[in-house]
Amino acid sequence: MNDPLEVARAAKGFLPEDEADALRAAAHRAGPGVWLEVGTYCGKSTVHLAVVAREVGARLITLDHHRGSEENQPGWEWHDTALVDPHAGRLDTLPHVRRTLFDAGVEEAVNLVVGTTQQVARWWTTPLSFLFLDGNHTEEVAQHDYAAFAPHVVRNGLLAVHDVFPDPRDGGQPPWHVVQRAESAGAFEPVSITGSLRVLRRTAAAVS
Repeated sequence: MNDPLEVARAAKGFLPEDEADALRAAAHRAGPGVWLEVGTYCGKSTVHLAVVAREVGARLITLDHHRGSEENQPGWEWHDTALVDPHAGRLDTLPHVRRTLFDAGVEEAVNLVVGTTQQVARWWTTPLSFLFLDGNHTEEVAQHDYAAFAPHVVRNGLLAVHDVFPDPRDGGQPPWHVVQRAESAGAFEPVSITGSLRVLRRTAAAVS
């Protein structure tokens, strides 16, 4: 049997070991309930979350359209030709995440939802004990994803945001702006910082 964490380490994606450890620790703190990961890519972080979800009895849902973000498209730095579907001529990460989950032995702990966050937000009503935002990092979509799903985080539930760079010399700013919005509105309070991963706890305040 494969070690799921070894499978996660080998999977395509962008999650340093210290951030992966912090993500699993946050998931443990979140406990049972429904968890939503926004941004699946090839399943690296999904496996880390699924391992904990299985331990604590949570239900993990991971949401992605699987056509890649802007930085994954041809001509951009993070484009990977191995992820292009030759039939459609477009990026398609869905077969790769399915293989990652299978190899890690965590398929039964994960529900894959294929669609854009704009599509899914229209019908999403389920309360969340844990929300991990790691999807499209444009300002418009990052703000949309926070506004659409953060209100569903229950009181004392956790919000994790990846690729948070307060200094623009280190990376893009939209996830940092999401964290600023969450904290300044009083809806979430900081819990931990590990590399570019921020973890926050929902307070009683309304999300705005």
